[in-house]
Amino acid sequence: MNKQELIGKIAKDNGLTKTSAAAAVETFLGEITRSLKKGDPITFVGFGTFKTSQRKARVARNPQTGAPIKIPKRRVVRFTPGKALKQAVK
Repeated sequence: MNKQELIGKIAKDNGLTKTSAAAAVETFLGEITRSLKKGDPITFVGFGTFKTSQRKARVARNPQTGAPIKIPKRRVVRFTPGKALKQAVK
């Protein structure tokens, strides 16, 4: 499922226009992004938790030339599925 399919499903199931469903999805995703940028974890009980973590700087190798490449440290998003989601997918 992609974003447009999700918007269509939300609009159909709730009797909304696609425009209003799209606005709701955009707001939802925007708020998740803002919270993660601040470093705050987001928890949906039963679904899972989104949080950020630091990846250390490291040295990798270019597979074509074998030359070392420095990869700087960075923040990445992690997702941990909740118990209900794990059971539903099982």
